[in-house]
Amino acid sequence: GFLNVPKIKGTHTAMKSGMVAAEAVAAALAGESRPAVLESYPEALKRSWVWEELQSVRNIRPGFAKYGFWGGMVNAALDTYLFRGKAPWTWTHHADNETLRPAAQSKRIEYPKPDGVLTFDRLSSVFLSNTNHEEDQPPHLKLRDPSRWKPVNWDQFRSPESRYCPAAVYEAVGPEAERELKGTPDPEATGAGATVEAGNGGVRLVINAQNCVHCKTCDIKDPSQNIDWETPEGGGGPNYIGGM
Repeated sequence: GFLNVPKIKGTHTAMKSGMVAAEAVAAALAGESRPAVLESYPEALKRSWVWEELQSVRNIRPGFAKYGFWGGMVNAALDTYLFRGKAPWTWTHHADNETLRPAAQSKRIEYPKPDGVLTFDRLSSVFLSNTNHEEDQPPHLKLRDPSRWKPVNWDQFRSPESRYCPAAVYEAVGPEAERELKGTPDPEATGAGATVEAGNGGVRLVINAQNCVHCKTCDIKDPSQNIDWETPEGGGGPNYIGGM
């Protein structure tokens, strides 16, 4: 994307990329060739300040993956203050879903119940986001291949989407899930508009798209890239009040 990692800001760069794209579209439509091809967009983006800004911070995030926290901090300082984003090398990075370890190789984490003072359950936090989607709209969270969910997401990773999703959109339900995942909600407790997307009688995946806060973590983190986040119906999603 267009995120400036050190600043944790990307709205300005994303907006500018859209403006550059619009200019490229206008130029293509003004031409005589059909179909219109946006051949000028890549070069136009490289000439904009967006490319210069992101090029200067390209090595920050890969540095943490390569050297860990402290090594990444040293690299960030050197790259920012010594090389000023003009280091003569560019480090490659990996996709985030490639870092997920199988459940058999991981230690189970037992989280204490939220105390309602310093820690809160996910659905209470979703309520604060004022997120809302029309229940009869086409689902914007889809599995490319539902048959892949159980052998990959469940059998190998024990439903990571039910853990990393901050809005409890994904739920593994059924007898097998109850044994493996303590505190897994009963299928009847799922939210309105929930759809059963994959699995069998022993364990099933339920998607509560109504809860989605549009973070797109599932689209990025799914181990087999089987989850697609699509743009929902206009006006849906979180509506943070008071600058939250």
